[in-house]
Amino acid sequence: MKKLFLVLIGILSLGLLVSGCGQKEAPAAPAAKTTVLKVGATPVPHSEILNVVKPILAKEGIDLQIVEFTDYVKPNIAVAEKELDANFFQHIPYLNKFSTERNLALTYTAAVHIEPMGIYSKKIKNLNELATGAKVAIPNDPTNGGRALAILEKAGLIKLKDGVGVSATVSDIVTNSKNIQISELEAPQLPRVLEDVTIAVINTNYALEAKLVPTKDALFLEPKDSPYANILTVRKGDENRPEIQKLTKALTSDEVKKFINEKYQGAVIPAF
Repeated sequence: MKKLFLVLIGILSLGLLVSGCGQKEAPAAPAAKTTVLKVGATPVPHSEILNVVKPILAKEGIDLQIVEFTDYVKPNIAVAEKELDANFFQHIPYLNKFSTERNLALTYTAAVHIEPMGIYSKKIKNLNELATGAKVAIPNDPTNGGRALAILEKAGLIKLKDGVGVSATVSDIVTNSKNIQISELEAPQLPRVLEDVTIAVINTNYALEAKLVPTKDALFLEPKDSPYANILTVRKGDENRPEIQKLTKALTSDEVKKFINEKYQGAVIPAF
């Protein structure tokens, strides 16, 4: 009887062992690899637009990390020095000039939107009210300064030398019938000096940050055929990186076009 009992215990133990082995869980599948993509941007509208594509890229296994800047110099340096993978804040003429002057190997993959530059004031309601000797503020960086002068010319306030284009400077003014006094200041400062000058020519991103509505508040707005499309900038040679291509595709998607049109109501215009 004792032997039979031991045999039965042995059979039962073996059954439990076999059963336990049969229920062993299969090893978990390895987690999908996530690629981090760091992109520098000015807050409005660039960072806002990048936040639209963030969930789109997440589905593609890309963790889009947005690094905000409030100046026009550091983002290009950061890309060139590989602190960032790309940046999104500037137009083509600015990139070309900056890269040439600093000998940086930068290029772009897509034109995303246009921000019409405008003339703003807290002292007058119409440019016809501009008095002789009025104080006028424009950006001090070469490309946006030339662009601002071109806008003042289109508004009928000055006349520039023929053919100076985006490289125009204050010294290229040949006619200044109202003798306006032009001050060149850092672009982010321009909304803050509206109390001190009669008019200022302000980039749309800084106007939006200051709660100015370009289509409502600007006394004069740059024509919509402006060549100053804002672009996604990368290092030369990185254009074909899969994650850069996916970001480029997302920034030129129907979702982004819809967001720009609905959010900015003509103050920012899709360039694709």
